[in-house]
Amino acid sequence: MSLVSDDRELIQAAVDAQQQAYAPYSNFMVGAAIRTPAGRLVVGCNVENVSYGLTVCAERCAVGNMVVGGEPGIAAMAIASVGGVAPCGACRQVLWEFGRDFPLLLIDSRTGRVRGRCTMSELLPRAFALD
Repeated sequence: MSLVSDDRELIQAAVDAQQQAYAPYSNFMVGAAIRTPAGRLVVGCNVENVSYGLTVCAERCAVGNMVVGGEPGIAAMAIASVGGVAPCGACRQVLWEFGRDFPLLLIDSRTGRVRGRCTMSELLPRAFALD
């Protein structure tokens, strides 16, 4: 897979965000980076809590930061973790809310390689919707 400069910048932002994760219970650190339609990069990381249900995933953290920044829309996203895992179901639904066809890159942070590339429509083909 050929990466362009914008992809590399997005990937590096996700890997950098991963290093900020607060994961004292699982030690599974995840970073996410969003490129908005205006070209701004917004990042998030997972924040664990001893009450596991209160944990915030990196993807939802990044979406919250994007919304606070006044640019609710996703042009592209990279998620960095050991192994390059896909988003959980809750994150898929939240991401789908902000775009269906943006490229989503799944990054193995050990190697920096793209383990997967898809769109939200491919990842969540039957999302919950009111229409």
